Amino acid sequence: MTQKDITFVADFLTEHFNEAPELYNRKGKYFNVERVGQYLKDEDDDLVSPPNTEGNQWFNFLKDSTHLKESPLLFPYYPEKSLHFVKRQMEGIIDQCLQKPADVIGKSVHQAVCMSLYKISQSEDSTPQLFKLPFLWNDKTSNLHYVLFTMLENSISKIHILRRHTDISRSVSNGIVAVEFGNFLNNSINESSDSRCYSCLDAHFYDDETVTVVLKESVQQEGKERVLAQLPLS
Repeated sequence: MTQKDITFVADFLTEHFNEAPELYNRKGKYFNVERVGQYLKDEDDDLVSPPNTEGNQWFNFLKDSTHLKESPLLFPYYPEKSLHFVKRQMEGIIDQCLQKPADVIGKSVHQAVCMSLYKISQSEDSTPQLFKLPFLWNDKTSNLHYVLFTMLENSISKIHILRRHTDISRSVSNGIVAVEFGNFLNNSINESSDSRCYSCLDAHFYDDETVTVVLKESVQQEGKERVLAQLPLS
């Protein structure tokens, strides 16, 4: 070890393991523990070696501010407690803040329409995943809400677009359309191919009038073709 290493260790021991007579009557250690580890203990006991906040600009600022000192918007500071204690306190306050909006929003949500997409046999042990996670788009100009999704199994070459008006008071019929890609790209990709077929890997709305899709060649071979296509809603 170099002299620098020895000095570093000696300074560490001097700083953190000095005898602390004021702690003799307390349960536990009679000397200061390493100051980082005490913050990570999952317990409600006070810190053995609390931080020194003297000269802290933020605390001085709060102390001199009559309005902020008692403000309910500021999270209270617990200088004697560990981070686990503060975390539990904060989680409790956040849960309390979110409870009321959750109740209000939950009571305001109701079913507007029910549409059957597919049926499965009741005798099956496990329900297959036929519905791929949808992508939602809200056209604020026309007050229309779109749901873009794909159905697996026998219709991987299709994307489905469901349209609904956001104003439920209007008697506008729901629209649902399926777009099948199949081999419509043959002429533009490979003039001589008559068996090329594409399935949809992903699809998102690009803007209010355009849908972007990523297509994959369906044949089982290396070097499958990938196509990025933009389709107008019209």
